[in-house]
Amino acid sequence: MIFKVFYQETLTETPVREKTQSLYIEANDEVEVRQLLKEEAFHIEYVEQLSDKHLEYEKAQPDFSIWEK
Repeated sequence: MIFKVFYQETLTETPVREKTQSLYIEANDEVEVRQLLKEEAFHIEYVEQLSDKHLEYEKAQPDFSIWEK
């Protein structure tokens, strides 16, 4: 499954919607997503599992790529 993760690049600042970033990651569930990203220095706001239609839409975007460590 592919998940879209919304995050802030820093843990020390108050989250601001305009600074929210996103990445795409392959995992079995949300718990695994959080475990894979636990060493990263950013604040995870929300993890969303993408449906097939949503994934096709995201793949059509020029900045789409699956996160790899």
